[in-house]
Amino acid sequence: MTKSIEQLAADTIRVLSMDAVQRANSGHPGMPMGMADLAVVLWSQFLTVDPDDPTWVDRDRFVLSNGHGSMLLYSALHLAGFPLTMDDIRNFRQWGSPTAGHPEIEPELGIEMTTGPLGQGFATGVGMALAETHLRAKFGASLINHHTYGFVSDGDLMEGVASETASLAGHLALGKLIYLYDDNDISLVGPTSLAFSEDVPQRFDGYGWHTQTIDGHDQSAISEAIAAAVAEADRPSLISCKTHIGFGSPNKQDSAGAHGSPLGDEEIELTRQALGWDLEPFEVPAEVYDFFNGAMDRGRRARAAWVGRFEAEVANDAAAHAAWVDHFEPGPVAVSVPEYEPGTEVATRQMSGAVIQELAVVRPDLMGGSADLASSNNTLIADSTDFSASDRGGRNIRFGVREFGMGAMVNGMTIHGGLRGYGATFLQFSDYMRGAVRLGALMGTPAVWVWTHDSIFLGEDGPTHQPVEHIAALRAIPNLRVVRPATPAEVAGAWELAMNRTDGPTALILTRQGLPVPADESRVDVARGGYVIRDGDAAVVVATGSEVHTALAAADLLAAEGVSLRVVSMPCVGAFLEQSAAYRVEILGDGLPVASVEAGVTFGWSAINGTDGLNVGVDRFGASAPAGVLAEQYGLTPGAVAERIRLWLTSGE
Repeated sequence: MTKSIEQLAADTIRVLSMDAVQRANSGHPGMPMGMADLAVVLWSQFLTVDPDDPTWVDRDRFVLSNGHGSMLLYSALHLAGFPLTMDDIRNFRQWGSPTAGHPEIEPELGIEMTTGPLGQGFATGVGMALAETHLRAKFGASLINHHTYGFVSDGDLMEGVASETASLAGHLALGKLIYLYDDNDISLVGPTSLAFSEDVPQRFDGYGWHTQTIDGHDQSAISEAIAAAVAEADRPSLISCKTHIGFGSPNKQDSAGAHGSPLGDEEIELTRQALGWDLEPFEVPAEVYDFFNGAMDRGRRARAAWVGRFEAEVANDAAAHAAWVDHFEPGPVAVSVPEYEPGTEVATRQMSGAVIQELAVVRPDLMGGSADLASSNNTLIADSTDFSASDRGGRNIRFGVREFGMGAMVNGMTIHGGLRGYGATFLQFSDYMRGAVRLGALMGTPAVWVWTHDSIFLGEDGPTHQPVEHIAALRAIPNLRVVRPATPAEVAGAWELAMNRTDGPTALILTRQGLPVPADESRVDVARGGYVIRDGDAAVVVATGSEVHTALAAADLLAAEGVSLRVVSMPCVGAFLEQSAAYRVEILGDGLPVASVEAGVTFGWSAINGTDGLNVGVDRFGASAPAGVLAEQYGLTPGAVAERIRLWLTSGE
């Protein structure tokens, strides 16, 4: 019996995937083999992309949330004419190859995001769909009108972050979000029944999704189901696709043995026989290339038509073009320093809130919200409404108590393009979203994190809400700029740094309690990490955030005793460590002893003050008490800090 071209295309993906995994002696062949029919139908009939212009703004987005099955994506991209070569396929999982073990973001290759940590692709795709919906309301359906598709797995749907964002996607009625669920009943260690027995479609029904259940190997049923999902305008869609992991493998189909390791030469040969495949490894039938190339003409035509509409509606209209540039090609931004009466006490979260209002005017692409703490985080855009099922133009997002989901969605909004996303919560709860923060840093996503209530000086809420180790832990994430400002100028500089970054995220660490507003404060270059605010020659005291003011007061006490301290504010330790050796010496002095003062664990400060420096901090959990009492008990009053420095300078202790 002669295979249809669609069946041949699916088998091509299966064979390419198992051969690449075998050659690498590492990887996951079972998922690509099981989802190949789904990929063929989606790519050939529905996914609107243009391999000649992979970053076209109005393309459909495709997220492979079950990123361990990366060979499915690489195979589809290669066959469709994206710039992934057969050599790239052969070099799967090898040094320098774009075909990494799990997909790594490269939009020019058609890889929309980095996936692998299960659940995050699902959640990030929700953010992409939200961005599309908001931008469509802003620019109209003639310019923004696309779908977000994704492949998701049992493992994805076990992860809490998928539940968080599925709930919110249903609440927000994100109708252009369509996920195909690989319901194969197999996990890495065995049958999913070991730990997973719920009725998934019923769960998603409860979230407000449109659900269907189909045979994931019946291409006609797949086509009908996706068409029905596309027609469902007011609900996101989950299509539960019953599939066989390792489809075609005589001895490993429907077993965990096909999940996370190569099939083996003998089983591959048997699979080739079962599929009726007689070509050499990495050989593709010419008609399959022709089939995929023809299918991509749909995207090419769509992009060409879009370019015509863009020229008519935007390119030749100055106001419309300016609005488009503000979203999709924003330039650097300068932020005014919020003005307060010198000597008054203002929390840095309040200063940040003032900056957000200014940014909301000059950067209309700024959009975000808080995990149910907007009034505490000061993150609401005052002159905007809430984004909702009935108001797509609102710029304030009510994420609910979903910190991890918020983090992933903000990544998705920002990755999508056209928006600069931000998310906020208490610093303590940054732990709940750490996976998304790390993934954003890995992808180079310039999202902004606003984390308030930054220390034990939160006070009476006690140690469960008082971050201690969090700043140090966040500084350990590569490519994450962690900024803890102390003054209005530093808060303005922190937001400038965040908004002008294009290669990674920025975290703003902000106080609940008021800090004294200095007189005659000048602008500071937060991007350089640290600067001298008072000169001295006996020692250097480096501090961040609220402790800058403590360090200055301690320096005043010691100055009365004839001890001259240089005080350095270091809002961004990571940025400072990247400066030239000459600049670091200019700030810290040449050979001066260095002390650090920060209301958090002292871990990591040796990078600044060496092994002989003094670390004043909080190396234990907090306690429930008023902030002033905690300062006394934890040795963070000006007098206590001055005494520690005095003892250190005189006796080395």
